[in-house]
Amino acid sequence: MFKKVLIANRGEITRRIILACRELRITAVVVYSDADAGAPWVRLADEAYPLRGVTAVDTYLNQDAIFAIASQCGAQAVHPGYGFLSENAAFAAACAARDITFIGPSPQAMEKMGSKARAREIAAQAGVPTVPGVDGAGLSIAELQTAVAHITFPMLIKASAGGGGKGMRVVWSAAEFADAVQAARREARSAFGDDHVLVEKYFTEIHHVEVQVLGDHHGQVLHLFERECSIQRRHQKIIEESPAPIVHDEDLRQRMAAAAVSLAQTVQYASAGTVEFIVDEQGHFYFLEMNTRLQVEHPVTELVTGLDLAAWQIRIAAGERLPFTQADIRQRGHAIECRLYAEDPAHNFLPSIGTIPHYHPPSGPGVRVDDGITSGSQVSPYYDPMLAKVITWGHDRAEAIAKMERALQDTAVLGVTTNIPYLLAILREPHFRQGQTSTSYLADHMAGWQPDSAVSEEAWLGAAVFELLQGAGKGQTGAAAAVSTTAQPDPWNSAVAWRNVRLS
Repeated sequence: MFKKVLIANRGEITRRIILACRELRITAVVVYSDADAGAPWVRLADEAYPLRGVTAVDTYLNQDAIFAIASQCGAQAVHPGYGFLSENAAFAAACAARDITFIGPSPQAMEKMGSKARAREIAAQAGVPTVPGVDGAGLSIAELQTAVAHITFPMLIKASAGGGGKGMRVVWSAAEFADAVQAARREARSAFGDDHVLVEKYFTEIHHVEVQVLGDHHGQVLHLFERECSIQRRHQKIIEESPAPIVHDEDLRQRMAAAAVSLAQTVQYASAGTVEFIVDEQGHFYFLEMNTRLQVEHPVTELVTGLDLAAWQIRIAAGERLPFTQADIRQRGHAIECRLYAEDPAHNFLPSIGTIPHYHPPSGPGVRVDDGITSGSQVSPYYDPMLAKVITWGHDRAEAIAKMERALQDTAVLGVTTNIPYLLAILREPHFRQGQTSTSYLADHMAGWQPDSAVSEEAWLGAAVFELLQGAGKGQTGAAAAVSTTAQPDPWNSAVAWRNVRLS
């Protein structure tokens, strides 16, 4: 087992990996930008080293700086988390060249699955159903339009490299096709340095279902069942759950799982990874892509299987053999994850930046919180605005939803606007409760959503707490400070601790 691991990431996933390292008795090393110097995960780590600058390019994507720190601290391995360098095959290869273990799949597996076009070919060879489509490499717009003539509208144009919705366009008619291809190629070139695009059939009523896989370096690949991630905004997931509501029968579940394992075995996959599918209302499924990393939504799989994916990533990278078989893994109960963002859903989801003077996460039976903030944290404009993930587990879906509703109501994030009211509105919406959660869910049921105009008692209480915290340690707060003329501060207007009993 490794003695020291460097975590090349930030935020809640860094904290999650630190905890896994501690359980494995591994020294956890983190790097941090100038903007993250006071972050709680920096204080939690065993060792922390600065990356000068604030932008992602200058800091968490700066391979030279990260390797210099790895050499300085004597790290034997690097865990990339997700995002940033997590699916960068060149970085993984550079780690190997420096005799540093990359905690993730091999560079070869990442390269094969990193290109959507190549991944599609490999999936077809592995017997995995694929969406009707055409590879646009080397084709002019006119040639591409001829090649896709057999596909009915709407169509989806998507970048072969990257993800996150960049380089992606939905085309509803032939008149839009040329402009959409140009826009997708332009955006893909800017985001990924590669304008290679695919054109596929676009399904309007479809579900996004993914299968978690786990493979070791001894040839064993297992599946950890499925998650549904259909509730998305601009191709970014908001709510994830397992089991998937659209998977109504065990036959469909097992066929998808077998397809995911087959694909992973084909590329000799060793680590945690996710094979993504789209599923229609009739139970037909098609390969979408493979994510060669830990997913943001991995906690829901951990709660329904009892397996620690972050720890197993590390143990697999250290050469351990999976000690369990497929028959040993059970899908138990139901888990849901909600992503908490610093953004304003009432105003086109504009990011909200500033200081969080008070943060109170939820707790209680069946509630888990993965976060990277604390009271006093700064929300900067330089990185993704996700603050935390709230995950709940119940014996069934109804219980998991009830726990999530209570958990979000118990969550306080003062100083910035969050999407908590929006998430609560989704949880209470009848179609969501019935499991009718296709990828068009938000457009169909949440378009034009606005929060209640009335200020709740909880909001007033939050404002009062904020006022008290602002005056903490100053002896007095608010208007009382302006009118008091006594030599000693009035304890009823003080935010500091005091006693009203005599100590003997």
